[in-house]
Amino acid sequence: MNILEAFKRFPTEENCITHLEKVRWNGEPTCPYCGSKISTPLPKERRHHCNTCNTSYSVTVGTVFHQTHLPLQKWFLALSLVLSAKKSISARQLAQRIEVHRNTAWRISMKIRDAMMQKQQRELLARVVEMDEAFIGPRKPREMHPDDKFINGRASTKHLVVGMVERNGYMVAKIAGKRDLSSRKLLRMIRNHIDTRSSLRFADQYLGYSKVSRFIQHQTANHSIWSVGEDGTDKNTIECLWALLMGGITRQFHHLAL
Repeated sequence: MNILEAFKRFPTEENCITHLEKVRWNGEPTCPYCGSKISTPLPKERRHHCNTCNTSYSVTVGTVFHQTHLPLQKWFLALSLVLSAKKSISARQLAQRIEVHRNTAWRISMKIRDAMMQKQQRELLARVVEMDEAFIGPRKPREMHPDDKFINGRASTKHLVVGMVERNGYMVAKIAGKRDLSSRKLLRMIRNHIDTRSSLRFADQYLGYSKVSRFIQHQTANHSIWSVGEDGTDKNTIECLWALLMGGITRQFHHLAL
């Protein structure tokens, strides 16, 4: 959802509250303090009174909007800006877009990112899962080949990150050591994060994945020949995620310190 769509869908505070109540409660207000569903609405105050613990509450209790003095519409606009920015968005840019102070914009963006990290997900990834590894970090001056070529991949000193993403679902990324790319440790990582009973896993032709097919449906994608196989085999989802991550780093920070 872009900022224009967010403005059209949530033009007033009442629209924002109605949407939050539908998403969070689905028409059945629940007290965040005691869990009771017996309450009396207070329309003028946009709150509910719990008849069990005798406490009033609103739909924003326990969320990033709790005790905020900003209109919820500005929060919704900030959400659309932060989530749609491919190369991230600075506090100054956000402050200009929603017309707030820079410190307020910084606090909003940090709360949104914290909420994204705390989002609950099921224990294991399922259905179609793609897996790949990437090396992220600054390129150090000594990482030059005698022929003046940069050293990439496992020969570099960048941080190794192993990622697993469920198509149209969640992603799990783990910082790992280069020794963690052994077949035994990769298999342990797969068992810890992927439902082996129902998943079809796509990966590249790295030899560490050679033993995966013993306990999970497994297909490889040879990207040196084609990007998508005739049977639909590909791992473009996780490749795009790596591109967005590394592109966001270079566009936002331009340079990583040694």
